[in-house]
Amino acid sequence: MMANLFDQFMSPTYLGMPLIVLALGLPWILWPSPSTRWLNNRLITLQSWFLNRFTQQLLLPINTGGHKWALILASLMTFLLSMNLLGLLPYTFTPTTQLSLNMGLAVPFWLATVIIGMRNQPTAALGHLLPEGTPTPLIPVLIVIETISLFIRPLALGVRLTANLTAGHLLIQLIATAAFTLMTTMTTVALLTTSILFLLTLLEIAVAMIQAYVFVLLLSL
Repeated sequence: MMANLFDQFMSPTYLGMPLIVLALGLPWILWPSPSTRWLNNRLITLQSWFLNRFTQQLLLPINTGGHKWALILASLMTFLLSMNLLGLLPYTFTPTTQLSLNMGLAVPFWLATVIIGMRNQPTAALGHLLPEGTPTPLIPVLIVIETISLFIRPLALGVRLTANLTAGHLLIQLIATAAFTLMTTMTTVALLTTSILFLLTLLEIAVAMIQAYVFVLLLSL
């Protein structure tokens, strides 16, 4: 048994080499590439339908000029979704439970949106720092608050993804340990705990998909 529940979030190593590189590259290997045939198989058809629907939903609140981001945002969604779901398999590692990785994804995308907004529409970008109709005495305070919230946004993105996945993995670990311990002494309670574990696993699958979507959606907004 692990001495510390948080040991499951440590990056595994083999012969002194970190396996996080393998975990980051595996999602791209598992997704099938579209072929040049007239008719694709069911898996590629389902994959294309999913990506088209997600991209369409993501770009609804964005004007035509922002549609050039469709490829990189859809790729990021696919990447996060694959890592989150693969991390729920036994004897695997979830890279998105590492705050450093999530911040490495959130900060460059956030900075790119801020820089592009300041370059293309500086008036509208600066206007977000002061809501319309603000009383004059509150203007300095609101500008400071909105500026702080702007710089905290990438930290909130990274912490949200890390905290949700970490909490789910810890709950699964705790309930699985309880079910395994009670199996020999209280079989009925162990079976009930196992059913709760099954329901929690279904919930974590939904959380893995929702958090990937929320991360990309908040970046696009």
